[in-house]
Amino acid sequence: METPDAAELCFPQLNNSCRKPIASQSDAMLAYTLLSYISLLTATLNLLVIISISHFRQLHNPTNFLLLSLAVSDFVVGLLLMPGAVVFTQTCWFLGDRVCVVYYILDFIITSSSVGSMVLISIDRYLAICDPLQYTTKVTLDRTKICVCLCWICSVLYNSLILNHFLTQPDGHNSCYGECVLVLNYITGTVDFFVTFLSPITVIVVLYMRVFVVAVSQARTMRSHIATVTVQRSVKVTAKKSEMKAARTLGVVVVVFLICICPYYSPILIGQFIEASSSSSSLLVWLFYINSCLNPMIYAFFYPWFRKSIKLIVTLKILKPGSCNARII
Repeated sequence: METPDAAELCFPQLNNSCRKPIASQSDAMLAYTLLSYISLLTATLNLLVIISISHFRQLHNPTNFLLLSLAVSDFVVGLLLMPGAVVFTQTCWFLGDRVCVVYYILDFIITSSSVGSMVLISIDRYLAICDPLQYTTKVTLDRTKICVCLCWICSVLYNSLILNHFLTQPDGHNSCYGECVLVLNYITGTVDFFVTFLSPITVIVVLYMRVFVVAVSQARTMRSHIATVTVQRSVKVTAKKSEMKAARTLGVVVVVFLICICPYYSPILIGQFIEASSSSSSLLVWLFYINSCLNPMIYAFFYPWFRKSIKLIVTLKILKPGSCNARII
Protein backbone atom coordinates (compact mmCIF):
# COMPACT_ATOMS: atom_id res chain seq x y z
CA MET A 1 0.00 0.00 0.00
CA GLU A 2 1.48 3.34 -1.09
CA THR A 3 2.00 6.09 1.44
CA PRO A 4 0.99 9.66 0.63
CA ASP A 5 4.68 10.57 0.39
CA ALA A 6 5.33 7.77 -2.10
CA ALA A 7 2.51 9.01 -4.30
CA GLU A 8 4.32 12.34 -4.67
CA LEU A 9 7.54 10.73 -5.88
CA CYS A 10 8.59 10.70 -9.54
CA PHE A 11 9.41 7.00 -9.16
CA PRO A 12 7.31 5.70 -6.24
CA GLN A 13 9.17 2.36 -6.21
CA LEU A 14 12.51 4.07 -5.43
CA ASN A 15 13.34 5.60 -2.06
CA ASN A 16 15.85 8.04 -3.61
CA SER A 17 13.34 9.35 -6.18
CA CYS A 18 12.77 13.06 -6.69
CA ARG A 19 9.45 14.53 -5.62
CA LYS A 20 6.91 15.90 -8.06
CA PRO A 21 6.21 19.63 -7.90
CA ILE A 22 3.07 20.75 -6.15
CA ALA A 23 0.94 22.56 -8.74
CA SER A 24 -2.67 22.57 -9.79
CA GLN A 25 -3.44 20.30 -12.75
CA SER A 26 -5.20 23.10 -14.66
CA ASP A 27 -2.24 25.48 -14.35
CA ALA A 28 0.20 22.76 -15.40
CA MET A 29 -1.92 21.83 -18.42
CA LEU A 30 -2.22 25.49 -19.48
CA ALA A 31 1.56 25.95 -19.22
CA TYR A 32 2.31 22.74 -21.17
CA THR A 33 -0.18 23.69 -23.88
CA LEU A 34 1.21 27.21 -24.27
CA LEU A 35 4.85 26.08 -24.31
CA SER A 36 4.07 23.26 -26.75
CA TYR A 37 2.35 25.73 -29.08
CA ILE A 38 5.38 28.04 -28.96
CA SER A 39 7.63 25.07 -29.72
CA LEU A 40 5.53 24.04 -32.74
CA LEU A 41 5.34 27.63 -34.02
CA THR A 42 9.11 28.06 -33.69
CA ALA A 43 9.91 24.87 -35.58
CA THR A 44 7.36 25.63 -38.32
CA LEU A 45 8.45 29.23 -38.98
CA ASN A 46 12.14 28.36 -39.08
CA LEU A 47 11.46 25.40 -41.36
CA LEU A 48 9.83 27.86 -43.76
CA VAL A 49 12.97 30.01 -43.66
CA ILE A 50 15.16 26.96 -44.33
CA ILE A 51 13.02 25.82 -47.27
CA SER A 52 12.82 29.34 -48.71
CA ILE A 53 16.54 30.05 -48.74
CA SER A 54 17.49 26.52 -49.78
CA HIS A 55 14.96 26.21 -52.61
CA PHE A 56 14.88 29.57 -54.38
CA ARG A 57 18.11 30.32 -56.27
CA GLN A 58 17.51 34.06 -56.18
CA LEU A 59 17.99 33.91 -52.42
CA HIS A 60 21.37 32.20 -52.67
CA ASN A 61 23.69 34.93 -51.42
CA PRO A 62 26.14 35.19 -48.50
CA THR A 63 23.82 37.16 -46.21
CA ASN A 64 20.92 34.76 -46.66
CA PHE A 65 23.22 31.79 -46.12
CA LEU A 66 24.09 33.24 -42.71
CA LEU A 67 20.36 33.57 -42.03
CA LEU A 68 20.01 29.92 -43.09
CA SER A 69 22.60 28.88 -40.50
CA LEU A 70 20.75 30.85 -37.83
CA ALA A 71 17.43 29.33 -38.94
CA VAL A 72 18.87 25.81 -38.58
CA SER A 73 19.86 26.64 -34.98
CA ASP A 74 16.42 28.09 -34.27
CA PHE A 75 14.72 25.08 -35.88
CA VAL A 76 16.58 22.69 -33.56
CA VAL A 77 15.54 24.86 -30.62
CA GLY A 78 11.87 24.56 -31.59
CA LEU A 79 12.03 20.89 -32.54
CA LEU A 80 14.12 19.47 -29.67
CA LEU A 81 15.18 21.96 -27.01
CA MET A 82 11.81 23.56 -26.32
CA PRO A 83 10.06 20.17 -25.84
CA GLY A 84 12.90 19.22 -23.48
CA ALA A 85 12.39 22.44 -21.57
CA VAL A 86 8.68 21.56 -21.28
CA VAL A 87 9.72 18.29 -19.63
CA PHE A 88 11.93 20.24 -17.23
CA THR A 89 8.91 22.19 -16.01
CA GLN A 90 7.70 18.93 -14.42
CA THR A 91 10.98 18.62 -12.40
CA CYS A 92 10.80 14.85 -12.97
CA TRP A 93 13.12 13.66 -15.74
CA PHE A 94 11.92 10.31 -17.11
CA LEU A 95 14.18 10.07 -20.17
CA GLY A 96 17.38 8.79 -18.56
CA ASP A 97 20.98 10.00 -18.35
CA ARG A 98 21.84 9.51 -22.03
CA VAL A 99 19.02 11.72 -23.25
CA CYS A 100 19.94 14.24 -20.54
CA VAL A 101 23.50 14.40 -21.94
CA VAL A 102 22.23 14.78 -25.52
CA TYR A 103 19.85 17.53 -24.48
CA TYR A 104 22.48 19.65 -22.75
CA ILE A 105 25.20 19.18 -25.36
CA LEU A 106 22.68 20.23 -28.03
CA ASP A 107 21.65 23.19 -25.90
CA PHE A 108 25.21 24.45 -25.54
CA ILE A 109 26.13 23.77 -29.18
CA ILE A 110 23.06 25.61 -30.46
CA THR A 111 23.74 28.55 -28.12
CA SER A 112 27.34 28.85 -29.34
CA SER A 113 26.43 28.44 -33.01
CA SER A 114 23.69 31.08 -32.71
CA VAL A 115 26.14 33.53 -31.17
CA GLY A 116 28.67 32.67 -33.87
CA SER A 117 26.08 33.24 -36.60
CA MET A 118 25.27 36.64 -35.10
CA VAL A 119 28.97 37.57 -35.17
CA LEU A 120 29.21 36.51 -38.84
CA ILE A 121 26.07 38.51 -39.66
CA SER A 122 27.59 41.58 -37.99
CA ILE A 123 30.83 41.15 -39.94
CA ASP A 124 28.86 40.73 -43.16
CA ARG A 125 26.92 43.97 -42.59
CA TYR A 126 30.07 45.81 -41.53
CA LEU A 127 31.81 44.91 -44.80
CA ALA A 128 28.70 45.62 -46.90
CA ILE A 129 28.19 49.11 -45.45
CA CYS A 130 31.71 50.23 -44.60
CA ASP A 131 33.56 48.70 -47.56
CA PRO A 132 30.97 48.33 -50.36
CA LEU A 133 33.52 48.38 -53.21
CA GLN A 134 35.38 45.34 -51.88
CA TYR A 135 32.35 43.53 -50.44
CA THR A 136 31.57 41.34 -53.45
CA THR A 137 35.20 40.23 -53.76
CA LYS A 138 35.82 39.68 -50.05
CA VAL A 139 32.48 38.06 -49.23
CA THR A 140 31.63 35.18 -51.57
CA LEU A 141 29.16 32.34 -51.13
CA ASP A 142 31.94 29.74 -50.89
CA ARG A 143 33.80 31.71 -48.22
CA THR A 144 30.57 32.19 -46.31
CA LYS A 145 29.87 28.44 -46.39
CA ILE A 146 33.37 27.76 -45.05
CA CYS A 147 32.90 30.29 -42.23
CA VAL A 148 29.54 28.78 -41.26
CA CYS A 149 30.94 25.23 -41.27
CA LEU A 150 33.89 26.35 -39.13
CA CYS A 151 31.46 28.06 -36.74
CA TRP A 152 29.52 24.83 -36.21
CA ILE A 153 32.64 22.65 -35.97
CA CYS A 154 34.24 24.95 -33.41
CA SER A 155 30.99 25.02 -31.45
CA VAL A 156 30.89 21.22 -31.27
CA LEU A 157 34.56 20.91 -30.27
CA TYR A 158 34.46 23.74 -27.72
CA ASN A 159 31.31 22.53 -25.95
CA SER A 160 32.50 18.91 -25.94
CA LEU A 161 35.57 20.19 -24.11
CA ILE A 162 33.87 22.34 -21.47
CA LEU A 163 31.21 19.65 -20.85
CA ASN A 164 33.71 16.80 -20.77
CA HIS A 165 33.13 16.07 -17.06
CA PHE A 166 29.36 16.12 -17.53
CA LEU A 167 29.62 13.76 -20.53
CA THR A 168 31.45 11.18 -18.42
CA GLN A 169 29.37 11.65 -15.26
CA PRO A 170 25.93 12.98 -16.22
CA ASP A 171 24.45 12.24 -12.79
CA GLY A 172 27.30 13.82 -10.84
CA HIS A 173 25.19 16.73 -9.54
CA ASN A 174 21.84 14.95 -9.24
CA SER A 175 20.46 15.12 -5.70
CA CYS A 176 17.86 12.43 -6.38
CA TYR A 177 16.77 9.93 -9.04
CA GLY A 178 14.67 11.48 -11.80
CA GLU A 179 16.68 14.66 -12.09
CA CYS A 180 18.74 16.06 -14.98
CA VAL A 181 21.07 18.75 -13.70
CA LEU A 182 24.05 20.50 -15.24
CA VAL A 183 26.20 22.72 -13.02
CA LEU A 184 29.18 24.67 -14.36
CA ASN A 185 31.93 25.28 -11.82
CA TYR A 186 33.59 28.67 -11.35
CA ILE A 187 36.42 28.17 -13.83
CA THR A 188 34.31 26.56 -16.57
CA GLY A 189 31.54 29.10 -16.10
CA THR A 190 33.98 32.00 -16.33
CA VAL A 191 35.59 30.63 -19.49
CA ASP A 192 32.21 30.01 -21.11
CA PHE A 193 31.03 33.47 -20.12
CA PHE A 194 33.96 35.14 -21.90
CA VAL A 195 34.04 32.81 -24.92
CA THR A 196 30.31 32.44 -25.60
CA PHE A 197 28.98 35.74 -24.32
CA LEU A 198 31.27 38.67 -23.49
CA SER A 199 33.78 38.44 -26.37
CA PRO A 200 31.31 37.84 -29.23
CA ILE A 201 28.78 40.32 -27.86
CA THR A 202 31.53 42.96 -27.68
CA VAL A 203 32.44 42.27 -31.33
CA ILE A 204 28.77 42.49 -32.38
CA VAL A 205 28.17 45.78 -30.56
CA VAL A 206 31.38 47.40 -31.83
CA LEU A 207 30.73 46.38 -35.45
CA TYR A 208 27.13 47.59 -35.41
CA MET A 209 28.11 50.86 -33.77
CA ARG A 210 30.51 51.36 -36.65
CA VAL A 211 27.77 50.44 -39.14
CA PHE A 212 25.41 52.90 -37.45
CA VAL A 213 27.96 55.73 -37.61
CA VAL A 214 28.65 55.09 -41.29
CA ALA A 215 24.92 54.81 -42.07
CA VAL A 216 24.22 58.16 -40.36
CA SER A 217 27.12 59.76 -42.22
CA GLN A 218 25.82 58.45 -45.56
CA ALA A 219 22.31 59.64 -44.79
CA ARG A 220 23.60 63.15 -44.09
CA THR A 221 25.63 63.08 -47.29
CA MET A 222 22.57 62.08 -49.32
CA ARG A 223 20.42 64.79 -47.72
CA SER A 224 22.99 67.50 -48.39
CA HIS A 225 22.84 66.70 -52.14
CA ILE A 226 26.52 67.10 -52.75
CA ALA A 227 26.74 67.17 -56.53
CA THR A 228 30.41 67.99 -56.82
CA VAL A 229 31.71 64.54 -55.98
CA THR A 230 32.70 62.19 -58.75
CA VAL A 231 30.74 59.06 -59.58
CA GLN A 232 33.43 56.87 -58.04
CA ARG A 233 33.48 58.97 -54.88
CA SER A 234 29.72 58.75 -54.50
CA VAL A 235 29.91 54.98 -54.80
CA LYS A 236 32.50 54.93 -52.02
CA VAL A 237 30.48 56.99 -49.57
CA THR A 238 27.04 55.67 -50.39
CA ALA A 239 26.13 52.03 -49.92
CA LYS A 240 23.39 50.42 -51.90
CA LYS A 241 19.91 51.13 -50.63
CA SER A 242 19.22 47.39 -50.42
CA GLU A 243 22.32 46.88 -48.28
CA MET A 244 21.23 49.64 -45.93
CA LYS A 245 17.78 48.10 -45.59
CA ALA A 246 19.33 44.70 -44.89
CA ALA A 247 21.56 46.29 -42.27
CA ARG A 248 18.55 47.82 -40.51
CA THR A 249 16.63 44.55 -40.58
CA LEU A 250 19.54 42.48 -39.33
CA GLY A 251 20.20 45.20 -36.77
CA VAL A 252 16.74 44.50 -35.34
CA VAL A 253 17.56 40.77 -35.29
CA VAL A 254 20.81 41.46 -33.42
CA VAL A 255 19.16 43.80 -30.88
CA VAL A 256 16.39 41.27 -30.14
CA PHE A 257 19.04 38.57 -29.78
CA LEU A 258 20.98 40.69 -27.27
CA ILE A 259 17.81 41.40 -25.27
CA CYS A 260 17.08 37.68 -25.06
CA ILE A 261 20.59 36.39 -24.35
CA CYS A 262 21.77 38.96 -21.81
CA PRO A 263 19.37 37.81 -19.03
CA TYR A 264 20.41 34.21 -19.80
CA TYR A 265 23.97 35.02 -18.72
CA SER A 266 23.04 37.54 -16.03
CA PRO A 267 23.38 35.07 -13.09
CA ILE A 268 27.09 34.65 -13.97
CA LEU A 269 27.58 38.41 -13.51
CA ILE A 270 26.68 38.03 -9.83
CA GLY A 271 28.63 34.81 -9.36
CA GLN A 272 25.82 32.28 -9.70
CA PHE A 273 27.04 29.79 -12.26
CA ILE A 274 24.58 27.88 -14.35
CA GLU A 275 22.44 25.19 -12.81
CA ALA A 276 20.51 24.68 -16.00
CA SER A 277 17.49 22.84 -14.72
CA SER A 278 16.81 24.94 -11.61
CA SER A 279 13.47 26.68 -11.43
CA SER A 280 15.17 30.09 -11.16
CA SER A 281 16.86 29.59 -14.54
CA SER A 282 13.85 28.18 -16.43
CA LEU A 283 12.40 31.61 -17.20
CA LEU A 284 15.77 32.86 -18.48
CA VAL A 285 16.17 29.76 -20.63
CA TRP A 286 12.72 30.22 -22.17
CA LEU A 287 13.42 33.91 -22.82
CA PHE A 288 16.50 32.86 -24.78
CA TYR A 289 14.49 30.18 -26.63
CA ILE A 290 11.76 32.67 -27.52
CA ASN A 291 14.34 34.53 -29.61
CA SER A 292 14.29 31.56 -32.01
CA CYS A 293 10.58 32.18 -32.60
CA LEU A 294 10.98 35.95 -33.00
CA ASN A 295 13.65 35.78 -35.72
CA PRO A 296 11.41 34.44 -38.52
CA MET A 297 8.67 36.84 -37.43
CA ILE A 298 11.12 39.71 -37.97
CA TYR A 299 11.92 38.34 -41.44
CA ALA A 300 8.21 38.16 -42.25
CA PHE A 301 7.70 41.76 -41.14
CA PHE A 302 10.71 43.29 -42.92
CA TYR A 303 11.44 40.97 -45.86
CA PRO A 304 8.89 40.85 -48.74
CA TRP A 305 10.79 37.89 -50.23
CA PHE A 306 10.02 35.81 -47.15
CA ARG A 307 6.30 36.53 -47.39
CA LYS A 308 6.33 35.65 -51.10
CA SER A 309 8.20 32.42 -50.50
CA ILE A 310 5.79 31.41 -47.71
CA LYS A 311 2.88 31.88 -50.09
CA LEU A 312 4.58 29.65 -52.69
CA ILE A 313 5.40 27.00 -50.09
CA VAL A 314 1.95 26.90 -48.49
CA THR A 315 0.20 26.72 -51.87
CA LEU A 316 2.64 23.92 -52.89
CA LYS A 317 3.74 25.87 -55.96
CA ILE A 318 7.35 25.00 -55.10
CA LEU A 319 6.56 21.46 -56.30
CA LYS A 320 6.17 22.70 -59.86
CA PRO A 321 9.12 22.22 -62.26
CA GLY A 322 11.39 25.26 -62.37
CA SER A 323 9.90 26.80 -59.23
CA CYS A 324 13.41 27.28 -57.82
CA ASN A 325 13.95 29.96 -60.48
CA ALA A 326 10.87 31.94 -59.44
CA ARG A 327 11.30 35.69 -59.02
CA ILE A 328 11.23 36.31 -55.28
CA ILE A 329 13.06 39.59 -54.87
